[in-house]
Amino acid sequence: MRLLEDKAAIVTGASRGIGRAIALEFAKNGANVIVNSTKPSEPMDETIRLIEETGAFCTPVYGSVEKESTARELIDSAVRTHGKLDILINNAGVTRDKPLLLMREDEFDDVMSVNLKGTYQCSREAARQMMKQRSGRIIQVSSISALSGRPGQCNYAASKAAVVGFTKSLARELGKFNVLVNALYVGVIDTEMTRKMPAAAHKEITRNIPLGRIGTPEEVAGPCVFLGSDLSTFVNGTTINISGGAYT
Repeated sequence: MRLLEDKAAIVTGASRGIGRAIALEFAKNGANVIVNSTKPSEPMDETIRLIEETGAFCTPVYGSVEKESTARELIDSAVRTHGKLDILINNAGVTRDKPLLLMREDEFDDVMSVNLKGTYQCSREAARQMMKQRSGRIIQVSSISALSGRPGQCNYAASKAAVVGFTKSLARELGKFNVLVNALYVGVIDTEMTRKMPAAAHKEITRNIPLGRIGTPEEVAGPCVFLGSDLSTFVNGTTINISGGAYT
């Protein structure tokens, strides 16, 4: 059974890692996917190729999500192509890790702009369409940094905690339109970034995870399919913890 048959979904930050895994799992479950990254690239071409191999329709939209014009084009592309928008995944995000006293103002602003303002822009434009339809799902990719904080991540942790607060408030606003808004606390996942960690740091992180390993992008994609499907019609305003039990 394909859980997202004929759904129209948007996934931001889809060129690799978690975003690619979500977009591909959606396609495997029957959704047609609009994928986003800041600009064309070989990794994005690979994402598109993998999605199209499933038989799903894939439309790329390039641009920075914190810009209103990009957010509007994402939603317009879904409506032009599929006549509707069923699911928005706000996954695009950046890090600029530094101790606070070494962190420049532009490094703080960059993280808040992409991670929080990008979520605001895309959610707002999606909400316009979903309210008209009286149906839709908005899913935000937050982080366990919002729960625990990490040294050198004042900007990132603040942005991801703000996304959770944004999610809770928006869920209350849009519930009466049958638009459900939820988020994910994502733990340490096997991506290009984590593969660059020193072996000692990787070992220490793994030691603190009860499952004894870090997660995979596909293990984030699964809960997104659940939240986008008819299996979650009474789930609203919550944040699912995907950390292997490291942060509960």
